Amino acid sequence: MQIVPPSLEIRSTQTVRRDVGENTAKLTIPQKEHRRALVVPREHGAWGMLLVPLLTGAAVGLLAGGRVAPVLLLTTAVLALFWLRTPVESWLGTSGVRVQTWQERQLVFSVMLPLATIATVTLIVLFWHGKNRGLVWLGMIAFAALAAQILLKKVGRTTRMAGEMAGALALTLTAPAAYSVCTGRLDARAWALWLVNWLFAADQIHFVWLRIRGARAGGLGEKLTIGWSFLAGQVFLGGILALAYHFTWLPGLTLIAFGPVLFRGFGWFGQRPQPIVVRRLGWTELAHAVAFGILLTASFCLIL
Repeated sequence: MQIVPPSLEIRSTQTVRRDVGENTAKLTIPQKEHRRALVVPREHGAWGMLLVPLLTGAAVGLLAGGRVAPVLLLTTAVLALFWLRTPVESWLGTSGVRVQTWQERQLVFSVMLPLATIATVTLIVLFWHGKNRGLVWLGMIAFAALAAQILLKKVGRTTRMAGEMAGALALTLTAPAAYSVCTGRLDARAWALWLVNWLFAADQIHFVWLRIRGARAGGLGEKLTIGWSFLAGQVFLGGILALAYHFTWLPGLTLIAFGPVLFRGFGWFGQRPQPIVVRRLGWTELAHAVAFGILLTASFCLIL
């Protein structure tokens, strides 16, 4: 049996570490982007659909006399769970970006473990002594909506937008969740916050699809051919809001919160053809989401 000197073992270990470091340093830009995509959520619009409802629900709850500590715990749990989905899908190979090497698998696991730990600990604290039981119902609804999203996306391109609508149902549940943990109530106001946030998110999803499909649409006739379903959706959305206001299900200022997106939706049919810049469109929709969140919060605060 050959005995390896300790000095040789140390040098061998250092050599291996140096080789790994050099291999990591020599990663090409596409390889670095691939590794980033394995662990960082790629749906940039989903961040807005997640955070704007959460902030509106938290703001309304706090102004109604709620507590801030549970909201901070919920926010931590939601962010951890949302981020965890990407590395889990990469690990399981259910997404478009999959783990290909042992180093990538190790990277994904190193991100999954702390995120899962953070989510578990914060949820345990939220449910301690039987508190916040309403989150269980919201979690079940979110799970069903995400399952529907996966199934709809697997059908094909024709149902992909419907899948995104189902995903928005799950993301916008952060509004009633934040209001519920803040006030300790899962009442009609919480469900109203969910409804209006989902209606807004659904309108945004449909408009982005319209802009992509109708980027080269010329006249009004061509735009109507491409966007008749969106136009019908705009009219339907306006009708729902009018009925909600008539029966006092929503405060009147909520109609103003939807004003900018309804105006830009109807206005598209009268605009001249212009090339679509996806990044600019994303920032514009984010600005609409922020304005909506502020106006929505103000509308609910007036009735508190």
